[in-house]
Amino acid sequence: MSHIVILGISGRVGSRIANELLARGHTVTGIARNIDKVQPKPGLQLKQGDATRLDALVPLLRGHDAVVSATHFAGGTDAATAVSAAKKANVPRLLVVGGAGSLEIAPGKALVDTPEFPAAYKPEALAGRTFLEALRAEKELDWTFLSPSALLEPGERTGSYRTGGDQLLADAQGKSWISMEDYAIAMADEIEKPAHSRQRFTVGY
Repeated sequence: MSHIVILGISGRVGSRIANELLARGHTVTGIARNIDKVQPKPGLQLKQGDATRLDALVPLLRGHDAVVSATHFAGGTDAATAVSAAKKANVPRLLVVGGAGSLEIAPGKALVDTPEFPAAYKPEALAGRTFLEALRAEKELDWTFLSPSALLEPGERTGSYRTGGDQLLADAQGKSWISMEDYAIAMADEIEKPAHSRQRFTVGY
């Protein structure tokens, strides 16, 4: 059993990762600016905090085995803050809920750089790529950046998924997707059995 802290516990992905970890017997500390909308559960401790402030984060992270950052990239926790907070709090692992925009659809060509990429999602995708680039320069902390497929929506918990590296995954019909529930399984699996130390990987059907 591990003690995991989740930044952004109130979000759709963060809450599902928490549920998956709790179901597996781990204890979870959930941090969010507004914890009132998070339902209390056995094994879950809720703490109000601003994940963008290093001084506020460090004491909240102490005593945990890993931190999962599930906040938005645009206006949320940046890589420098997340890495510094984990180091100062002596948390050995940082796992990041990534985006699909920085995944490649062809050698050297990222999804976010295609004309079809929705303009509304571009700031978040570009900020996510900047976050990943900063992590790749980090040589001390054990980090993992998990990118979903292009479509990440609430859905069924099937327990089935494929993994990849820096290339966007798609199914036989060309659809690139994964449910938030199965994404949470992949994140919990990586926490329990680390296979992508200082790497980005992706999951999809």
